[in-house]
Amino acid sequence: HEQRGESDDQSWRTPMKDLKMEEESSGVEKLEPGTTFPPTFSVSEIKNKQRRHQMFMKLKQEKRKQKMQLKKKRRKEREALGDKAPPKEVPKTIENQRVFDETTVDPEDEEIAFDEGTDEFSAYFNGLTNPKVLITTSDRPRGRVVKFCEQLATVIPNAHVYYRRGLALKRIIPQCIARDFTYLIVINQDRQTPNGLVLCHLPDGPTAHFKVSSVRLQKELKRRGKAPTEHSPEVILNNFSTRLGHTIGRLFAALFPQNPQFVGRQVATFHNQRDFIFFRFHRYIFKNEKKVGIQELGPRFTLKLRSLQKGTFDSKYGEFEWVLKRHEMDACRRKFQL
Repeated sequence: HEQRGESDDQSWRTPMKDLKMEEESSGVEKLEPGTTFPPTFSVSEIKNKQRRHQMFMKLKQEKRKQKMQLKKKRRKEREALGDKAPPKEVPKTIENQRVFDETTVDPEDEEIAFDEGTDEFSAYFNGLTNPKVLITTSDRPRGRVVKFCEQLATVIPNAHVYYRRGLALKRIIPQCIARDFTYLIVINQDRQTPNGLVLCHLPDGPTAHFKVSSVRLQKELKRRGKAPTEHSPEVILNNFSTRLGHTIGRLFAALFPQNPQFVGRQVATFHNQRDFIFFRFHRYIFKNEKKVGIQELGPRFTLKLRSLQKGTFDSKYGEFEWVLKRHEMDACRRKFQL
């Protein structure tokens, strides 16, 4: 048995000269010392954290180099072909892959034009009323809520800030209507920061309830401009395409006077993207025919619509046109409500 084991071990001990002779006779090419085979496993299988991060960054850098080389190659091909070059490929995004909504508004539709002429905002758009806004808070406002209300009043012309002292909204609304206010804005708070906004159009509604997030006051903005002036700003409404979005867009538009004062060079923007409404307030200046300088004045915040109610605020007996059902409506990422 020991002799057999020795013979087995000796069978594995083949001289190096014989191996080299076999490689040369078989015609197998020698590998260069710098070449390596691609790994058959993923980077996530590497146990060592530092080694795994190093390999991941290396692969990421290689992908970036390949992408830049392909980009340069396509650019050279376009320059060589000139007008005969194929059209550029449009990248796929959630916005351009959006699921079609049946309630998308066509501005040339006669039914839409009739609804606009008879809805709650028709008096404003026909020039019969001027906006007058009352801004108030929940009970005992503190901290950033007070500053947010004061800065919001500098953005909206003809806005007045009053603090609630235990009054219910149902008692405040008749007083606002008697004093010719066209809007009531209520800022709710949580841990001394704004977290909700109720926007009620007077005297006939509708009333919208928004969640407020990502609030930045004027002092918290980098490279901010000087304080806003009293000029009426221009208003930009982006991507309010459905019937619900059209209503919300008109609700925001009726907050500001219809005749902006271009001398002030101020712009209030409500930009809807994936049902999140981003508010920005800027001042612009034309440097030359092609370049424009922009300064953000603040405040900035983000709104998410929670509900839309017919008429003025009534939490108990109010009729809701639309209510956010998160688990049902947010199931598909490519379907939007506004």
